[in-house]
Amino acid sequence: MAAVKSLKLLAIVAVAAALAGTATVSASPEAAARLPACQTPPPQPPPFKPTTVDTIAQAYHCVFDNYFSGPVLDSRTILQPAFSALTRELQRRGLDQPNANAPVLTGKRDSDWKSFAKAYQDIIGTLPTEAHQGVAEVTIRAMVEALGDNHAAWIRPTRNDFLPVGFMPSHARGPGRTDPTATGPAHVVDVLPGSAAANAGIKLGDEILSVNDVPLFVDGVAVPRVVEWLMEAKEGRRVKLVMRRPSTGETKTYDLTVTKPSPGPGREDVESKLLPGGIAYVLLRGFAPGVADKIRQVIADLGKQQKLRGVVLDLRGNGGGSPGEVKKLVSSWVHGKTYSYWCDVRDKCTPNRTDDSVSLLNLPLVTLTDRICASACDAFSNAVKDLKFGTLVGARTAGAVSGPGEGWVLGDGSFMVLPKIHEIGPNREKVDTVGVPPDHFAPVTAADLSAGRDPGLDKARALLG
Repeated sequence: MAAVKSLKLLAIVAVAAALAGTATVSASPEAAARLPACQTPPPQPPPFKPTTVDTIAQAYHCVFDNYFSGPVLDSRTILQPAFSALTRELQRRGLDQPNANAPVLTGKRDSDWKSFAKAYQDIIGTLPTEAHQGVAEVTIRAMVEALGDNHAAWIRPTRNDFLPVGFMPSHARGPGRTDPTATGPAHVVDVLPGSAAANAGIKLGDEILSVNDVPLFVDGVAVPRVVEWLMEAKEGRRVKLVMRRPSTGETKTYDLTVTKPSPGPGREDVESKLLPGGIAYVLLRGFAPGVADKIRQVIADLGKQQKLRGVVLDLRGNGGGSPGEVKKLVSSWVHGKTYSYWCDVRDKCTPNRTDDSVSLLNLPLVTLTDRICASACDAFSNAVKDLKFGTLVGARTAGAVSGPGEGWVLGDGSFMVLPKIHEIGPNREKVDTVGVPPDHFAPVTAADLSAGRDPGLDKARALLG
């Protein structure tokens, strides 16, 4: 069902997009006068250096010069949360200081930074050296998170790859993030072949009762950070899981050591099969470069076996990817349409129009969606619904489609990803934070997965006759 092939990449997906060359907007003359400024990503990632107040200054000015709302952003919006996070980190480490008073902020960009920087340096100067990096990382991350944008991030990848335990939990929407609509229990929606989870015998639909003896939900509310133990574990880490299998009622405890998946053929971005009655089933794990052509080719190949009556496009578990692939896939079903708009902070919008040079497939379409379908997947699903060239079946999409991110490198070797524009749908509605409701609700439950049922696919086949 959902995609796990790219699970270990979830934590750095924004960096990958940045390195793909999406950062093309030049900084303002004012930014050029401040040295050093954030830079477009080089061909090879730069070496890591300590994160200092100068790095935080780079990030601060990079937001104003390159973020969607930078032209109208109040400096207090990001500096106050950054300083609050700094003081919380001091308390957490037992290093709170008498001089850790909040700087006076007035909303004037340059003077606010000077006040913040002085307060920060006064605090750092009293801390042990070994605390400097951790405090700096908390501060800069909080500053970017204060934007409240699901496509904005500060990322300093560790030298050790993240190696998830090996399955996708139903309530995860990315590294360290939990679906706010989830109430539990969470369950397994995909298992990575060769992973620690797969080798231990964890199956689709298994309910996750606890991780390291901590429940995932208390009174229907997700416990913070527990999802990170599943999604951001490092090699060699031990993770204790208590799980229940709905199909048998059995509860089992697993004590896993996170390892790299066993070598073997990787799963493809696009998989397909011919269903009875001449229905082409296509699973798309992500909008990676070239997938639209792959989808068109597999549909053509299936059409050689039997005359097709329709296509089921399974986007469940699809975390997004290239806007260009969205354009080509939309254009495979409809021409002469605007399928979304990219808007600046002053609501000046540029329409994204179909590429009418792409030949139409001329086949009925049913698209399967779920709460993990995000970003480019949100955008495609919304185009299907608004332009009425297909039917959506499943569950509401993630609603994580603020706008395409551009990548920037800071002096410590870390990365920022900042959307320059925000996206709205073809009817000019906001999809970000809302998601796209399906035309027919057919969510797949833990019991369904455990028993091998797929009500979403069953509904899709029924709609295609």
